[in-house]
Amino acid sequence: MYILSATPSTTFLAPRVSSSSSLSSSSSFSPATSNSKLRLVPLRSRSRRSSACPCSFYSSSKARAMAELVKDKEEESSLSAVESAQRRETKHSRTFLNVTSEEELLSAIRLETEAGRLPSNLASGMEELYQNYKNAILQSGNPKADEVVLSNMTAALDRIFLDIEDPFVFSPYHKALREPFDYYMFGQNYIRPLVDFRNSYVGNISVFYDMEEKLRQGHNIILISNHQTEADPAVIALLLETTNPHLAEKMTYIAGDRVVTDPLCKPFSIGRNLICVYSKKHMNDVPELAEMKRKANTRSLKEMALLLRGGSQIIWIAPSGGRDRPDPVTGEWYPAPFDASALDNLRRLAEHSAAPGHIYPLALLCHNIMPPPRQVEKEIGEKRMISFHGTGLSVAPEMSFSDITASCDSPEEAREAYTQSVYNIVTEQYNVLKSAIHGQQGLKASTPNVSLSQPWN
Repeated sequence: MYILSATPSTTFLAPRVSSSSSLSSSSSFSPATSNSKLRLVPLRSRSRRSSACPCSFYSSSKARAMAELVKDKEEESSLSAVESAQRRETKHSRTFLNVTSEEELLSAIRLETEAGRLPSNLASGMEELYQNYKNAILQSGNPKADEVVLSNMTAALDRIFLDIEDPFVFSPYHKALREPFDYYMFGQNYIRPLVDFRNSYVGNISVFYDMEEKLRQGHNIILISNHQTEADPAVIALLLETTNPHLAEKMTYIAGDRVVTDPLCKPFSIGRNLICVYSKKHMNDVPELAEMKRKANTRSLKEMALLLRGGSQIIWIAPSGGRDRPDPVTGEWYPAPFDASALDNLRRLAEHSAAPGHIYPLALLCHNIMPPPRQVEKEIGEKRMISFHGTGLSVAPEMSFSDITASCDSPEEAREAYTQSVYNIVTEQYNVLKSAIHGQQGLKASTPNVSLSQPWN
């Protein structure tokens, strides 16, 4: 685990993580187990590995200087965020951390509502979230389901209530907050018991190892992906946990405004590296705010360009601009079409950075865990349906823009051709994962282009 700290050691509030604990899920369900209860934990900071590239063409003093500038800015930003978080923690009540039963938890929600400290609509959402999460964990057959539910939901409601007391404000580039409370592990612990690892698969695991090597050389990685649920980042990290945890912790997500404004979602977003943008789908929901949103997106693009110039970045983007939805007639799920301009903007940013960039198509299947509303909603505060289910993740080899568009006659044609090619590869991988999980073919669903495995076994 990375702990960004200015001192050799520090003591802070974090989810307790124990390799011997089985509270999050039993060993038959998960490759790793943990407990989300809070306690004071001493952790030591770890020195960072050098990200300087050994390649001669990327060893210029200009590139090294930019990498150092980005690193210094990240460290300064991290220290500022930690100091702010420490102030929030000292003022925060401990209403939900002291509960020891379901009755006490539900009573705490009611008491805070009656005291006027918790809005009634949010209180209803918290109760609904608790019941849906509880039902999903019971569905999993976990022998310690009651303990898992109480542990993870007290942590979740505590974080949600903290944000009501003192709302967290995301910057255009948000670095995952790991102390004084470890929001990253909090999110992992919460989603872990919802994943049926016996019916989950990773496609082309060797490509993820190739990515790690490129990151060590100072290169940038761009993952072009479909988007299924609010739990996507946690699912990606959990499926890579035993083989490539560094990728998951380092990954930066291009995130829409809803995941940084919805009170039930914000605590989980705080634990991820994010570039915050406003989705085209919601750009004009409030017409008078459209210009502000466009300016905010421009600031976010500048932050992303700076990151890419520093090298050693892995960035995830869903060019569809939102989550996948099922076909309204057949009910079948499929990756939503990609926006060619969104993909092309990121591709050009990567090409114009000092560091070499590589684009990979990524497919994700996890909509059963936390499916979105059937239709796009304008209002914040969607109903959270939750279930225990198998999930899948697959990546294809790097896709070269020049190779795919060599015969195109115009930039517009090239942009569309490349976008469609990437989308087709994502869809191909998605269908393999679908056959493995929903079609119950398991590892037999592998194809010459998609080799499935369960690296946690």
